Amino acid sequence: MQREVTLVASGDLRETANRLGWPAQAELERNVGAAFGRHGASVRRAHPIDASRGHGFISSQRMGMSVFESIDRDAPIVVAEAVWQYSHHVLAGLRRHRGPILTVANWSGEWPGLVGMLNINASLTKLGRAYSTIWGEDLTDPFADAAIARWLETGAVVHDTSHVRDLDAAALPRSAAALGRRLAGELAERMAILGVFDEGCMGMYNAIIDDEHLNPSGIYKERLSQSALVAAMRQVTEAEARAAYGWLTRRGMEFRLGSDGATELTEDQVLDQLRLYIAATRIADAFGCDAIGIQYQQGLKDMAPASDLAEGLLNDADRPPVRGLGEAGRELFPGQPVVHFNEVDEGSAVDALVTNRVWTALGLNAATTLHDVRWGAPYGDDFVWVFEISGAVPPAHLVGGYAGAVSERQPPVYFGLGGGTIKGVSRPGEIVWSRVFLMEGRLHADLGRATVVELPREETERRWQATTPQWPIMHAVLHGVSRDQMMARHRANHIQVAYGADAASANEALAAKAAMFDAMGLAVHLCGTVPVG
Repeated sequence: MQREVTLVASGDLRETANRLGWPAQAELERNVGAAFGRHGASVRRAHPIDASRGHGFISSQRMGMSVFESIDRDAPIVVAEAVWQYSHHVLAGLRRHRGPILTVANWSGEWPGLVGMLNINASLTKLGRAYSTIWGEDLTDPFADAAIARWLETGAVVHDTSHVRDLDAAALPRSAAALGRRLAGELAERMAILGVFDEGCMGMYNAIIDDEHLNPSGIYKERLSQSALVAAMRQVTEAEARAAYGWLTRRGMEFRLGSDGATELTEDQVLDQLRLYIAATRIADAFGCDAIGIQYQQGLKDMAPASDLAEGLLNDADRPPVRGLGEAGRELFPGQPVVHFNEVDEGSAVDALVTNRVWTALGLNAATTLHDVRWGAPYGDDFVWVFEISGAVPPAHLVGGYAGAVSERQPPVYFGLGGGTIKGVSRPGEIVWSRVFLMEGRLHADLGRATVVELPREETERRWQATTPQWPIMHAVLHGVSRDQMMARHRANHIQVAYGADAASANEALAAKAAMFDAMGLAVHLCGTVPVG
């Protein structure tokens, strides 16, 4: 039995976020100390709380390296997270650490600690570094308490992942299997380009997929610079930006404007966001990209308002038209999404590219997006997940489409230059959820089914207020996957979603997508109740 464990806390790169999130982190650390104390173990913090900075987070990679220099490499170590964090702040130390590692998060939507912990887990999975993980409201529930006891005794926690099974490609419906193989062959022959506007957003090591894993299936990267995106924004005229703005307002989208740009959404911020949308579309066309990803949170956040409005528009086939430069410029990507992978998550890039091709071939709406696996709570007889992302949701996913979308100013703590979201409630329906990730030196894909449900307005509002009320929300019930099974297995902070027209078409799309992934060489796993393969 271990009698002392060492605790580290990875934080944000943005000091404002670290200061504001510190009270939640301090509460989590008190709960961690109490939980381990119940089993006769003490918790020693490896780095002090800095009163002058107002927090006790590791806030840079260099700081993380320095902290780990003082940690016994064989000591049991707890990585406690109540907020979003940059995983690379601690990965250097965790990579070479020999002792057992436990990642811990509180079950709360107020700050994205669950999202941060999932990112560390996915990054450690990519590294090939063994770890255990646990979560809970205050770590007093029997599930978390028993897991902590096991980890102290054995250095490992094994969770139930019986909901996962490897794909049996031979058991797929013949037509879906043939479609998936055909599309994979077409991708290998006419190769695809991912336009990457700077890699490594927000420390997401797991979101970087090396070329060697992508190229064999026919996917290549075009490495683009966000400074080029800013330069292209400067070529967008006022008239072009206002034309896109007018298109959106005529479709019924509401922009909740104010006059104080420091805390309110202004018209100038919206126009700049639409310049970014037009510029990104033009760059995608110029480089022949099949999908693009904008990093935003490092660098671009100091140059332009939030990219989320642009990202949601890009992922919808029905969007403001964009023409090439010059008066006679042709319309770019008419009637198609410009597939966008938010936060340059290249696992989502591969997923979104495959989704686009499968859904298009089946005649389904190919609008797709990623969400954060943010939080969830029971409602009635179901556990209903809160999937949220910072505005980058195509209006086709929302109740009422554009007329059901509201743009509110992004929270100043993360978005100093403002900009609005595409806020709304995801429409009820049948979805396929998925994730592409790196494990054991190979690309893997998990796929499952879910139903997006409608909740009463007051419950939706309660969930918004418990998370981030400016962002779009999806109420999802996973088929045959419990809360704890999802947390134990999911190898990412993001989850990809796309709608079927009904349950039958969603099942067909999932089967064809699984077949395409399999033919591309990915290890494919079906999660929960999936009536195929």
